[in-house]
Amino acid sequence: MREMLLSALKSYYVGHINKHIANVEIYLSRSTGIGEHSDIIEVMDKEIGEIGKYDDRLSMIMKYFERRQIDEQKETKPKSK
Repeated sequence: MREMLLSALKSYYVGHINKHIANVEIYLSRSTGIGEHSDIIEVMDKEIGEIGKYDDRLSMIMKYFERRQIDEQKETKPKSK
């Protein structure tokens, strides 16, 4: 159950990261996306900030929760004699 929840969180964060990367790429490659916003730099900065927010959360899962899970698995393994 725990692995499934961590996997779901990772997928959720990766999906948000990809969404904001796609938005930035659209602003950079298509002038029609830019016409809606008067300050394109500000809009792109917000998108990049969102990428950073979800990337930080993804890194936290990988750094703390997955490491703890590996440590717990090592503790439950029977030691060979």
